[in-house]
Order: sequence, then C-alpha cells, then structure tokens
Amino acid sequence: MFRKSGSFSQLMEMDCCSCFGFIKKPKRSLRPVSISDSWFSRECLLNDNLEDSFLYNGESTNIPNECDSGQHNRGKSFEEIFVLRSKNGTICREVPVKETHRLVRTEDENGNKMVNEYVRECKIGSGSYGKVVLYRNNMDGKPYAIKVFHKSHLLKLRVAPSETAMTDVLREVSIMKMLCHPNIVNLIEVIDDPNTDQFYMVLEYVEGKWVCEGSGPPGGLGKSTAKRYLRDIIAGLMYLHAHNIVHGDIKPDNLLVTSSGTVKIGDFSVSQVFEDDNDELRRSPGTPVFTAPECCLGLTYHGKAADTWALGVTLYCMVLGQYPFLGETLQDTYDKIVNNPLSIPEGIDPQLKELLEGILCKGQS
Repeated sequence: MFRKSGSFSQLMEMDCCSCFGFIKKPKRSLRPVSISDSWFSRECLLNDNLEDSFLYNGESTNIPNECDSGQHNRGKSFEEIFVLRSKNGTICREVPVKETHRLVRTEDENGNKMVNEYVRECKIGSGSYGKVVLYRNNMDGKPYAIKVFHKSHLLKLRVAPSETAMTDVLREVSIMKMLCHPNIVNLIEVIDDPNTDQFYMVLEYVEGKWVCEGSGPPGGLGKSTAKRYLRDIIAGLMYLHAHNIVHGDIKPDNLLVTSSGTVKIGDFSVSQVFEDDNDELRRSPGTPVFTAPECCLGLTYHGKAADTWALGVTLYCMVLGQYPFLGETLQDTYDKIVNNPLSIPEGIDPQLKELLEGILCKGQS
C-alpha cells in the first residue's frame, strides 16, 4: 500500500522547486518481471501508439503486462458517477459540453469538406482508434482539433473481457465533460448522430508544442522554463486528483504548450474516474517508459501514485534530456524501473536533485 505526506499545494506555494512532499511509497519486494521481449520493439517503450505524432497522442494502445484489466474494486461505472455528479452539482463547468445528434457532411465554396459548421483543414494525428483532424469553425473562424472515430470499428475492438474500444471513448467523453481548468484541454462538443457511423469529439486546439519532444533536448530545458511548466502540470494534476480522476498517461507528448506558454494536459483516452478516494487499479495501458514500479510488478496499484511517478519521469526528461529508466526491450525496461537506482548527474541543483529523488523514490516504507 501507499502512504502520503503533504500535498501538491506545497510546491505551488514555493518560489523554487525544492521538495514535493506528496510522494506515495509502495511496500514491495523488488524482483525481476517476466514478459516476452519478442512482442515489443524499442520504439514501443516510448509510445503508446507509434502513429500518434502531432499535438494529440491519439488513442490508447494497451501494453500487455501482468496487470489485469479494470479497476480493483469496480464500484459505480463512469456513467453513474457522471450522472451522480451532475445531480449533486459537483461538475463546475460554466459552459456545458455541447451535444449534437445530427451530422451534416457538406463542402464549402472552395470544395473543402465540412462536418456541420466545421471546415476541414488537415489531418494532425492518428491512433489505433481513429484520427485527429484540424477543423475551423466557419462561424467564428476558430480552429478546433476534432477526434474522428467510426463506431463500428470501436465496437469490434475488445480491450477487456467485457469492454470494447467504444467503452474507452465514452469514458473519455464522460471524464472530459466533468473538466474545466486552464491547465486541461477543453472538450467543446460531441457529435453523435445515431443514423451515421461517425463519432466526433470537438476539442480545444492548442497551437503550440509539447513541453519537450521525446526524452527532451540535450542538456534539458532551462530552469525557469522547466519550473513554469512543472507548476502548470501540477495545477492540472491537482485538479484531476481532487475530482478523483486518474490521467493514466502523463508524459511530454500529452502536455501541450500554448502560444502564450501555458501547459495543458491532454489525451484522456486511458483515464479513469472513481466515486471516492479509492483509486486502486489493475489495468495499466499507459506508456511503458513512464510506468510506475508497482505496475511493472503486476500489482494492484494506486492510480494517483502512478500519475505522480509519471510526472517525475516527465520532469527528469525536461531537466536532463533523457529517460531515467530505459532498456532495449520491455522486459529490460521494466527490470530497470523496478530494480535500478535513480541516476542523477553530478553538479545538478541540490533542490532539484532532492525533488527528483522524492518523486522517483522506490524504497520500501
């Protein structure tokens, strides 16, 4: 199990990165993991989908490991939680997500394809479930990133014994309907016409970049930039965890930077919502190199703690420009995550060193 001390807010109150104090440390006996290396290339360790490359990481790919599918204690479904929170008034969106049940596909005067009032500009990403396309609203001129799915395809993809990919997409929609925060990508509209096969998620378009590409630039980001990014990520993650939502795939590719320098957390395709503070999970569909040790071991784990670990790996990438634990295969990577000590270069800022060692602590408690 895990224990906590302090909170995210401690860092938010500091003028510098010194110590989080919110780390949850699992009790575990570190041991080798056993996974078939032949299933995975080195690239698979760094991505949850190799086709996802621009702004959004597209849809999830469930990496097989020893973790079973689903939550440890099922409790209420995500639909029931959403309905309950709606009735209780705990969904604090000023503008509810627009729900459209009529799809009209036409062309504008220039021959560009249109979906209702949105004019297609270009494809910006793709994944195992669908694609992400840049559209522009012909009424207000604003750009939007629209996730495009085919319901028939989603219903054929089995992600768990009793769940299809459609379940994952509907969960993502339900979770994003609950969210309204400056450090989280906003869901604007859902277009689901029962008479068509298409399903659209209209999202805020972040016309910027990731916090860093891959493992980060050689030598890392500048201290002031990394600190600013970290504060934004923590603010968004605090908001999610306060609402008992686990992101499940925190990494640079899912942390988008606006033109004004604000970081927004995106891609909730593998996220989970809980009715209370019990955030135990078994399914771990995130990106292998950002996976927490307890999930590498196939243990039931706490989702918020796993998000915290992934945040630590992300910070390591931002400031040092490399991954803390990366092997040639999935087996090797998981072994390193579980068993290898954290390596921090000489000469690093002592407070940053303490911060990284605190977040990426694997010691028994």
